[in-house]
Amino acid sequence: MLVIKPKVSTYISLSLVLLILISGLVFILRDFTYKGSFGIWFYLIACTLITLVILMLLVKMLAGYRFITAGRDQIIVKLPLRGYSKTYPVSQILAWEEEVVLANKKEFRQVTIAFSDKQSISVSNHEHEAYKDLVAYLAKKAGKQRVKGKK
Repeated sequence: MLVIKPKVSTYISLSLVLLILISGLVFILRDFTYKGSFGIWFYLIACTLITLVILMLLVKMLAGYRFITAGRDQIIVKLPLRGYSKTYPVSQILAWEEEVVLANKKEFRQVTIAFSDKQSISVSNHEHEAYKDLVAYLAKKAGKQRVKGKK
């Protein structure tokens, strides 16, 4: 059985960024309360923007927290924060595609798998462990469903 889980280093990095943003928000609100160094519009705009970025980051972290198990001619998708678990036989894979993007001299890879119940999952090499093993498993078990992507 092949287990694809989120990389701990990714979640540590995102948590540090989240902590910095929350600290900045607290600092701005504290400054507004005690000193009022800037105009009211600065505080309104800055707090709104920082709060939106914090919420988007939290949604990204929570939505991406999933475990995928591949083996024995099936793929099991578990979303522990939602209490969701679904088993898909390999025969229910409609299509899968691997996308490769070069940015800043680094290669980012992402595989998207679409299932017959209109659900899909995406796994990337920078956010998940055992990415290459999943692609090899899909190529072996569901090679005919592969969609050739642009490189």
